[in-house]
Amino acid sequence: MPRREQAGARAETATTSHSSTPRLERLKRDLVGLVGWRRWAAAFALGALAALALPPTFLLPLLVPAFVGLMWLVEESRAAGRAFADGWWFGFGHSLAGLYWIFNAFVVDAPQYGWMAPFAVAGIAAGTALYPAAATALSRLAFGYRDPGAHGRVLVLAALWTAAEWMRGWLLMGFSWNLIGSVWVISDAMIQLAAVTGVYGLSLVTVAAAAMPATLTGAAAGGQRWRPAIMAATVLVLVWAGGALRLASAGDQAVAGVRLRLVQPNIPQHLKWQRELRRGHVVNQLWMSTQPPASDAGPAAAPTHVIWAETAVPFVLADSPSLIAALAGAAPPGGLIIVGAPRTTSAGVEPQRVWNSLFAIDPGGRITATYDKFHLVPFGEYVPFRGILDIPKLTAGRQDFSPGPGLRTLSLTGLPPVSPLICYEVIFPGRVADAANRPGWLLNLTNDAWFGRSSGPYQHFAAARLRAVEEGLPLVRVANTGISGVIDAHGRVRHALGLGRAGVIDSALPAAIAATPYARYGDGITAIILFVALAAGFLVTPRRR
Repeated sequence: MPRREQAGARAETATTSHSSTPRLERLKRDLVGLVGWRRWAAAFALGALAALALPPTFLLPLLVPAFVGLMWLVEESRAAGRAFADGWWFGFGHSLAGLYWIFNAFVVDAPQYGWMAPFAVAGIAAGTALYPAAATALSRLAFGYRDPGAHGRVLVLAALWTAAEWMRGWLLMGFSWNLIGSVWVISDAMIQLAAVTGVYGLSLVTVAAAAMPATLTGAAAGGQRWRPAIMAATVLVLVWAGGALRLASAGDQAVAGVRLRLVQPNIPQHLKWQRELRRGHVVNQLWMSTQPPASDAGPAAAPTHVIWAETAVPFVLADSPSLIAALAGAAPPGGLIIVGAPRTTSAGVEPQRVWNSLFAIDPGGRITATYDKFHLVPFGEYVPFRGILDIPKLTAGRQDFSPGPGLRTLSLTGLPPVSPLICYEVIFPGRVADAANRPGWLLNLTNDAWFGRSSGPYQHFAAARLRAVEEGLPLVRVANTGISGVIDAHGRVRHALGLGRAGVIDSALPAAIAATPYARYGDGITAIILFVALAAGFLVTPRRR
C-alpha cells in the first residue's frame, strides 16, 4: 500500500477509535444544525424535559438529555447572541413546564382574573428565562476568550447556571422557586450537601453531572472519553454517601414538653372568603383544634400548642373581641393558639394599612406576639408599579398589603424561639432565620389552595425541606389545603398530611442541631464554590497525546 494511503488509513482508524459512538455524533450534528424556529423549538423542548425532574414527578434521568442538548447548542453557537437565544428558549420551556400551576391562581375568580392567566404564566416564564439565557451567553463568551477542555466547558456552564439561580433570588422582586438542586428532595441523603453549600451546591453538581455526557462526542483519547462522565457520576455517589453518613449519626431528639397540633381544614380558595361561609370556616377549625388525640396516644399526646394556616381566620381580629375569645378557648392550658389573619391599622389612623400576619393568642385572650409578612407576592398581595398598572390584586380586598419589617425571632410561651415565615418567604436560601438571634425552629404558615392539586404545593414543600437542612433547624409547615408537615433539622419528613385532605397532625417538635456551615456563612460559601468551579473549568484541559 502506498505510504500516503497507509497514513490516511491510520488517520481514519484513529478518528473512528477516538470518537464517540456514531449515533451520538449524528444526534449532536442534527441538533446543532437546526436553525430558526426549529432550533428554538428544540431548546424549548429540552427545557421542558428538564422540568419533569422537579417535584412531584422526579424523572431525574431526563436531566441528562436536557442538559447535554443545551451544552451542545451552546458550545456550537457561533456567537454569544445565539447562545443567549438558546438559553432563553431552554429557560422558557423549563419555567413554563415548571410553573404552569400559576395559571390556577388566576382562575379561582375566573370572571375577573381569568383573562390574565395566560399573560401571567407566559410573562413570568419569559422573565425567569432571562437568567439561564445570561448563563449560556456568558458561557459562550468564556469559551471564546479561553477555550477550556470539553469537560471544562461543562463546569463553566454549571457554575454560571448556578450563579444565575442565585441572582434570580435577589434581583427585582426575587424568585428562588424551582432551583435545580431541589430535584434531590427525593433522597434524604442527597440533600444533606445543602447543610454545607446550600441548595446552590446541589444545583452545581446536578447541572455538571447531567451535562457531562456531552463530552462523549468529538475526539478523545480512546476509552478516556468516558472519564469525565464517570467522574461526574462518582461525585453524585460521594454526595449520597456523605449524606448517608451524616444521617447515620443523626438522632431523633424532640423538644421536651412540646406537643403541636397542626390544623389543615382544606377550604377551597373560591369558598374561603365568601361572607356567608367565613364564620363556619372558623367554627370548623375550632372544632378540629379541640378534638382529643387518638385514644391510644396517651395523656402525653395532648397538644400544648395549636397552629392554623395563613389567613385561616378571614377576619380582622382587632374588630372582633368575641372572635379572639373564641380562639383563646382553643388554646391549650399554659400554651398558645397560633393563627394566620389579616391585620390593619386602627380605625381613624391614616394612612390605612393592611398586613398578612401571624398572631399568638394565650388562653386568657391576650395576643402575646405578632408577625407581619415582609416578602409579598407580586400581583397576589400587591401590584407592582401601582401608578401604572391599574389592576386589582388577586387576594381579597382592594388595598395592597404592606410589607412587615423583616425577619424576626419570636419568643413564645412554652416554645423555643421561632422564626415565622408566611407563604413563599420559605423559598429563599439564607433568608429564613435571623443569624444575629438564631431561632430554635422555623414555622411556615401558607395557603396553597390558590394552586389546586398541581405541582405547586409539592415544589413549595420541597423548598421548605431544603431550608431545614441548610439552617439545621426543624421546620413546621401548616397549609390550608396541604401539604402540612413536620420536618426535622436534617430535612426528614416526620409527619405529613397530603394535598387536598382535611385533618390534624399531632406531633412533637424536633430539636434543632448546631448551626450548619451554610447557616453560619451563607452566600460566602456560594461565592467560594462558584469561584472554584469556574477556575476548574478554565484550568482543566484534556490530556494530549
